[in-house]
Amino acid sequence: MMNYKKPERIFEDSGTVDPKMSYHIELENVVNTKNQDIKTMVDLGRYFSIFAPRQSGKTTYFEDFCHELEKDAAHVAILLSFQDYKNLNSQRFYQLIQKDLYRQLVSRLAYVDCPRLDAVRAYLDSHNISDHTCFRELFEELNQMVKFKKIVIFIDEFDGIPLSELENFLTTLRELYQRYKKQTDKALYSIGLVGIRNITKLIVGGVSPFNIADQVKLPPFTLKNVLDLYAQYTKETNQLFTEESVKKVFDETAGQPWLVNRLGTILTVDIKPETTDPINAEDVENGIRHMLKERNSHFDNLLEKAKLYKESFVQITFNGVDYNPDDEDQSWLEQYGLIKEANDKAVVANAIYKRRFLKAFFRESGATADTSLKSYFTSDGLLNMEAILSDFEEYIMQIGVNAFYASQKPYEKTGQFLLTAWLYQFVEGGKGELHFETPTGLGRIDILLTYHGRKYIIETKINRSSLDKTIEKAIDQLCSKYLLTERANDGYVVIFDLKTMTGEVSMPQRRMVAGKEILCFNIGIDRGPIVRQA
Repeated sequence: MMNYKKPERIFEDSGTVDPKMSYHIELENVVNTKNQDIKTMVDLGRYFSIFAPRQSGKTTYFEDFCHELEKDAAHVAILLSFQDYKNLNSQRFYQLIQKDLYRQLVSRLAYVDCPRLDAVRAYLDSHNISDHTCFRELFEELNQMVKFKKIVIFIDEFDGIPLSELENFLTTLRELYQRYKKQTDKALYSIGLVGIRNITKLIVGGVSPFNIADQVKLPPFTLKNVLDLYAQYTKETNQLFTEESVKKVFDETAGQPWLVNRLGTILTVDIKPETTDPINAEDVENGIRHMLKERNSHFDNLLEKAKLYKESFVQITFNGVDYNPDDEDQSWLEQYGLIKEANDKAVVANAIYKRRFLKAFFRESGATADTSLKSYFTSDGLLNMEAILSDFEEYIMQIGVNAFYASQKPYEKTGQFLLTAWLYQFVEGGKGELHFETPTGLGRIDILLTYHGRKYIIETKINRSSLDKTIEKAIDQLCSKYLLTERANDGYVVIFDLKTMTGEVSMPQRRMVAGKEILCFNIGIDRGPIVRQA
């Protein structure tokens, strides 16, 4: 029986990983579209961009790579960062580049006993980088002075470059690459731009100034990475993670580095601290529930980004819509790390993000039903949709209808979102499934809820003119398309009616159409004349 020992290191969740202070693994399979790894690209003198969401291990990876690279005295590895440069003017921007670049360059050349060090120092003392042309001239001169050294520059947080200098800086790098591409005795041998955006896709002034670069996407942790990371903790403390627990961490986080490390802390500090009792899958679920309730900068930052594309994020959450790299919403959500491509579908990046941010959006909507009430269920344990939708109508009256009149927000989409938020409470936690605008054989079902194997199909409409015609159109779609293809015998119509005043209650209508029973709800969203202040 081994005793628990206090850990020597921590699971890092707030910055660059120092292997002496934190558990640490090396990322696998960091390659470009030609399946070449970073070392191969550097050896070939390539310029490349590498992109990944924040807190996914970019800085740690490149610091590790630079340490490995500098084991060869021929390499001069330089790490720059533009993290807080965005609001600088051009002069200050280049001053800071000069300060950081010159310091690292001289330090490395001194460390490897470069015979031209004095000449380099003299030149640097006389050459100030005041703009992009001076930056280019620096390397043109260094190409003559230190041909036998290979300068490799990585610029972290490249997204922070002042916008006024984006085109100039990228064009300068492109010119240096093209001019010295065929030379092996060049000083600026390779350069990598690191950020959350795919820099090779940037269009400035109608052209892509960095289209000469390879593209590299930083991968998440693999299952082996998670096993290795947690095994380091076990070795120090004698507390095991069961195989099932590690698998559950990987499945729930999809290998997102910050989530893996944060869960490691929660599991060993909050859930099962200072014991040799193994951490099991149930502990992981408890740890995830703990994480979902906490406030932290990781979730706060991502939530702000997700809010910018809320409708697209929610739709992707439920349906896994077709992945489209040219869709602007999808592109930004992917760059922020909120979604990914899987089997040609756009899906939420991991189960934890899905649970956290969907709940946050729905909490904003104010949808709160007591799902324990017996009135919401039938005697055989199925959903009583008449009670559920009737109370949804009351919920709309309580929160008001201003959301339906927000600028640039379609009326029907607003209604679908609020109704989805209301229904989600009945399927949350794996009790059922919910999809909206999901494709079927003859079109797209507005809302499809599945509970205990029973399908509840809902068609939503906005009525702007004739309520009767709007209802008939909805019933026709429901019966002739969706109930038919889903082999269901009953369905539901929810009309958001601009011709009925908010608060005016309409009794649900039952219709029988070709053996199908349809229950129709008319929810008034007319807020009446707007009184303007004089």
